[in-house]
Amino acid sequence: MRKIEQQMKLAVETATNWAGSNTTVSYYADNSTSYIFLHGNHIASYRHTTDELEVNSDTLAEYPTNTTKSRLRALGANVATRKGITYLDGVEV
Repeated sequence: MRKIEQQMKLAVETATNWAGSNTTVSYYADNSTSYIFLHGNHIASYRHTTDELEVNSDTLAEYPTNTTKSRLRALGANVATRKGITYLDGVEV
């Protein structure tokens, strides 16, 4: 895991705001949710009350880059590419 991904993951785990290079984590206490952005695009949300990661599949479908997938994997998402097709939890996006 890259250093930036470790820092991103720590920010999500500790429910803090953080920004590094092209990745940002914004925590909102009113709904106990961390929003994760890559190049300003919302790639995922982490709900602290239920410990659930919600991947923004629209962004993943639009930007299925190695960086996007790497950031999501660092957060625990099951993202893969087979024969040029991106899958989230085994389902094509």
